[in-house]
Amino acid sequence: MKPQNMFGVVLWSDTAAQKAVIWCEDQGELAFYTPAEGSVHDAPVLDAGDLIRFDMIVQQNVRQARNPQVLMASHSPDLPKTLRDGTPASANDARPLKAQGTDKVVSLSQYFGVTAPAKVACSG
Repeated sequence: MKPQNMFGVVLWSDTAAQKAVIWCEDQGELAFYTPAEGSVHDAPVLDAGDLIRFDMIVQQNVRQARNPQVLMASHSPDLPKTLRDGTPASANDARPLKAQGTDKVVSLSQYFGVTAPAKVACSG
C-alpha cells in the first residue's frame, strides 16, 4: 500500500523510547510511531502537542506513522488534557448514548488552522 501524507497532533510520546501516538487529521484511527530499524539516531524528538506531517501506512490493521516532520513544536500542548477532560471517568461503562448538546464537541479548526468547520464528538 502506498503511504498517505497526513497531518496530526502528538497526543502522547516517550522520548526515551522514541515512540508516539498521533491524532490524525482525517479523524480516523490513531497512528503509532516508532523509528525504523537503523534510523533511531535520525528520528525527530516528538512531544505531546507537536503538530507534525508524516507518511501513514496501515500494517496488520494498525496505522503506522513514518518520516515524521515537526511543523510546529508545542502547537497544541493542551490538546491531550482537553480530550481527557472531555470524557468522563465512566466512559467505559456500557450504557446507551443520550442526545446531548454540542458541549462535548471539540473544534479542530483551532488546532489545524482549517477554515471549514471540522468537529469531533466525544462520547460520554
